[in-house]
Amino acid sequence: MALKCAIGLMSGTSMDGIDLAVLETDGEYAVRRGSSAFFAYEAGFRRRIEAALKTARSIEKRDERPGDLTALEGEITLRHAEAVRAFLAEHPDCRPDVIGFHGQTVLHRPQEALTVQLGDGPLLAGETGLPVIYDMRAKDMVMGGQGAPLAPAYHAALARALPDRYVGSFPAVFVNIGGISNVTFVPAAGDPVAFDSGPGNQLIDQWVMAEGGVPYDADGMIASEGGVAQAVVGRYLANPFFDRGAPKSLDRGDFTLEEAAGLELADGARTLAAVSAEAILKAAAYMPVPPKLWVLCGGGRKNPHIVADLREGAARMGATVILAEDAGFDGDAMEAEAWAYLAVRSQEGLALTWPTTTGCRRPATGGQLALPGGATAA
Repeated sequence: MALKCAIGLMSGTSMDGIDLAVLETDGEYAVRRGSSAFFAYEAGFRRRIEAALKTARSIEKRDERPGDLTALEGEITLRHAEAVRAFLAEHPDCRPDVIGFHGQTVLHRPQEALTVQLGDGPLLAGETGLPVIYDMRAKDMVMGGQGAPLAPAYHAALARALPDRYVGSFPAVFVNIGGISNVTFVPAAGDPVAFDSGPGNQLIDQWVMAEGGVPYDADGMIASEGGVAQAVVGRYLANPFFDRGAPKSLDRGDFTLEEAAGLELADGARTLAAVSAEAILKAAAYMPVPPKLWVLCGGGRKNPHIVADLREGAARMGATVILAEDAGFDGDAMEAEAWAYLAVRSQEGLALTWPTTTGCRRPATGGQLALPGGATAA
């Protein structure tokens, strides 16, 4: 199968901006990673998205856009279009065949088969002059799946590209520590197993903003002055979510700062980092066999406290923890790369999800195609 050049666009639960990555792939095992970039949202726009999470709570059907969500969806889409134009202006040799467009999740209720991402695929296609694959979660939910996580298909492809020194490290687990963390268990053979594992960076970000007026704990500096309140960690881990087997997925609002109330700024940041790590480690109990290798990607891999706690916990299980960069990958661009990869899989009619990753009844493809001329197709 010939390789296609795809641009992946991701605006995740951290809501800090747009990740863009280029990938050449056949949608299966051939993966050639290209350049990537990040386009930050200013603080005011990020606050608008945060406000949209509250507005979206009243949504009962996927196409509903109460309040100012229609206007915000247009603005989010135009910012993605501008990101693509700016990137291509700096990389004139890049000739993309398709864009994989995630949009901004504002509501995710898998128990109601309801997920809403703000992002207008036809508008993006018209603005960029490129075919756009968007709305990739919906079909999985129609098929009885959780609609998340979707990156496991790409993680499985990357696992086959691990350097030779990790050849004996299967089963491997890819851990994406974003606002919400998710894990992908990749066996030596067979389909991946995946699920959301718990809060990632979102509680830490919310905490330091609420208590310190800063958007995130850069390099874990705030947490470095604090200690772990084990009782608080225990209360978070007592959430019924952790007793449920896979597949399972989370909405950004499923965990709050309530359990951490009363802690000092630094103690709260350090405690919530421990919560993130412990939640990931608890995921091992729902994997077919204990993993040998944990590969960390996403913004949380830059928090040294999360990484140290993970390494200590994994070592007790006889496993090794590495950063994506240790394997030659880009932990910042991996989710955007995944959306580029999924766009090509969608065009080829290949599965994006499996019963073992989302709980769908059978392997499901997905996504809608928007063409620059205005046509769309499922």
